[in-house]
Amino acid sequence: MKVVVTGAAGFLGQKLAKALLQRGHLVGPSGQEEAIDRLTLFDVVEARNPQVGDNRVEIVTGEISDRKLIAQTIDAKTGSVFHFASIVSAGAEADFDLGYRVNLEGALAVLDACRALPHKPRLVFTSSLATYGGEFNQEVDDETPQTPQTSYGTQKAIGELLINDYSRKGFLDGRSLKLPTIVVRPGKPNKAASTFASSIIREPLQGEHTICPVDPSVRMAFLSPRRTVQAFIHAHDLPGEAWGPWRSCNLPAIDATIQDMVEALRRVAGEAPLTRIKWQPDPVIQRIVATWPGRFGWDKARRLGFQPDGSLDEIIKNFIEDDLARA
Repeated sequence: MKVVVTGAAGFLGQKLAKALLQRGHLVGPSGQEEAIDRLTLFDVVEARNPQVGDNRVEIVTGEISDRKLIAQTIDAKTGSVFHFASIVSAGAEADFDLGYRVNLEGALAVLDACRALPHKPRLVFTSSLATYGGEFNQEVDDETPQTPQTSYGTQKAIGELLINDYSRKGFLDGRSLKLPTIVVRPGKPNKAASTFASSIIREPLQGEHTICPVDPSVRMAFLSPRRTVQAFIHAHDLPGEAWGPWRSCNLPAIDATIQDMVEALRRVAGEAPLTRIKWQPDPVIQRIVATWPGRFGWDKARRLGFQPDGSLDEIIKNFIEDDLARA
């Protein structure tokens, strides 16, 4: 079976690709386990083969909104698609046209390529807590109406509705995962408004200074990359009927303040890393973060068997084990 990962040059795409190659199989369109004999990694920049020399890997480079290229990539051999390609929150807010071209037109290109196949592929779509909005740091759950206050959140909410409709019509077997803030991201800061949540852990542990642009009392919902990748695979392999007509769920998350995260860093790594954090408010970032939920209910994910992180300390220790040691 061929599996396509879009946005595969990103850190989650890379981690998922590695996990899929190591696992070697997924539930296919038939509902039975099928071997992965081709893993296509698609992105606007060249993705890296996470297992050098593994001839199952194919690298494709291009624009996600290029319908002809996407149709060639998601071909009749494709049994599964993981759609990660997107312009992140602050980037989509800064460039309205680019955000809609990538996050909406790109999603439609992927969905229509799946629709054109002679079988019904499984598709995992990454959504976001940014689809919610409204009062500062409100509590949300799977039943909360989506009232996004950013272009990125709007684009992701539209994507969820499209997944529902294309699944209802029998064009594909889709499922959308609302991601909380993923920490700790390896590498360098990106244009996501939430990038500081990783920076206040990652940079101090690497001996570097960083700036936190929000107040320590700000509450957010956190999930580790390790659990996120496990969730992608678990979501993929669940039968379509398990999801019901609303093909989306909030992923498990730990609700905590930025100060809670800093205290966890202190418990794991001592006082020295904390001296490398500078608190400097940024009104643009604060305005975006203020529209995100501070408490993230995930009853549906619990019923479906998704697993949360054990603690903030565990999240930081996982980063040290999985990524810091190789930095």
